[in-house]
Amino acid sequence: MRVGIGLPNTTPGAEGALLLEWARRADAGPFSSLAVLDRVAYDSVEPFTALAAAAAVTWRVRLATMIVIGPLRSTALLAKQAASVQAIAGGRLTLGLAVGARLDDYEVAGVDHRRRGVRLSEQLAYLRGGAGHAHGIGDGFELLAGGASGAALARMARYTDGYAHGGGPPRAFAAAAMKARAAWSDFGRAGQPQLWGQGYFALDGAERGAAYLRDYYAFTGGFAEKIAAANLTSARAVKDFIRGYEAAGCDELILLPTVADIAEVDRLAEVIAG
Repeated sequence: MRVGIGLPNTTPGAEGALLLEWARRADAGPFSSLAVLDRVAYDSVEPFTALAAAAAVTWRVRLATMIVIGPLRSTALLAKQAASVQAIAGGRLTLGLAVGARLDDYEVAGVDHRRRGVRLSEQLAYLRGGAGHAHGIGDGFELLAGGASGAALARMARYTDGYAHGGGPPRAFAAAAMKARAAWSDFGRAGQPQLWGQGYFALDGAERGAAYLRDYYAFTGGFAEKIAAANLTSARAVKDFIRGYEAAGCDELILLPTVADIAEVDRLAEVIAG
């Protein structure tokens, strides 16, 4: 199983210089990929902008969106943004798309959330169809889709290379992966889908990390506390989490930072390499 690290583009205190140094250290470390999150109604750096900056200072790691909320953008703009990062990165982009879970992002973007599923299906068809090739997106472009509903899994199987899970303990990933493989098989796809997972970590500053997660997931009500409690705050917790995801059949696990401290990159690298 490959292990990547998140870029703290939604984490408090992550300024431009830190994001660039974070990307450089990730590229020099044991990580397979560098991933971003996507929010509009939140203090954050826009994901494609963050990845374009990271692409300029890295050479090896894949650059991934885990995920971008596709329906918040027009289809042509989404394709152009992704193709631009792909070009700057020399073909290292993995584009993960989903509908997102927060209504405030749709309200701020002026997009009707009631059509989000239909809109994402149209976008995926565009990206994988003939029109998408005009933007440099098509064969060879790695595309993932997230979501837990039957419709979301059907979109994943029809249009993409694999599944981007939204996070949780290894057992939650294992259950979702089983459904993703079943959807893949039901659609008649050969082989197996790529399976990507994610989790949160803070190897120092656990309280700051927990506070960030409570704020970021405040829209879930009391469930935000459970997410904060699952933050990986020790080397042992990280290693157990990695082993659990590997046993569940994960192909790529992204560990997302909850503290914007550059030392977190080095600490996590030591845990993974140890």
